[in-house]
Amino acid sequence: MDKAQSEQRKPTITVLRNGPYRVENVENIKNSDGRNLPHQPVTVLCRCGASKRKPFCDGSHTKTGFIGDRDPGRARGETNEYAGEQITIVDNSDVCCRDRSCVTELPRVFETCDANAASPEDIMKTIHKCPSGALTYKIGGKHCQDFGREPAMTVTRNGPIKVVGGVCLRDEMGSKPACEEHYALCRCGGSKNKPFCDGTHADIGFKDDGS
Repeated sequence: MDKAQSEQRKPTITVLRNGPYRVENVENIKNSDGRNLPHQPVTVLCRCGASKRKPFCDGSHTKTGFIGDRDPGRARGETNEYAGEQITIVDNSDVCCRDRSCVTELPRVFETCDANAASPEDIMKTIHKCPSGALTYKIGGKHCQDFGREPAMTVTRNGPIKVVGGVCLRDEMGSKPACEEHYALCRCGGSKNKPFCDGTHADIGFKDDGS
């Protein structure tokens, strides 16, 4: 396979301006129950939140006047590092989607930002569950952001699309994930950090019980 063919078959998500996500060559797309979602090699997923065929696009973005740009007035977060004896937690709050798996799994670490309150193995295991890329870690000076997973997408119940495995994100507005290996995409239409999820789905009561 030459380079051109390889690029054509590369798993990608293209963020269409004021429109849906065009997903190409991602074989593993599941719903919140872990069941495979039927899809084509090129699949179009809703990101305006209004489709009646969620998680698939039905063209509702054209009727609602959906604006898919990041809010220029949004409050930006910051990146902090919390060093322990064996591991340093890197917390980029600017891309946090408020998944809360960190404080649910290890509250003694992530509620107090204490990298010595659990073993490095348990901290790494918990950070691997962070869907947005907000949490990563450093060991021996190496910043660990790539967790070596196969390309896959999960459409979560009433929440974002979780992407893992280095699926290439293409956005003409220039948005790039904090971690190229994994990120969480908004599908409620309300995020101020589009195309990425910022937890707004919980504030507006976004519902998609069929996903």
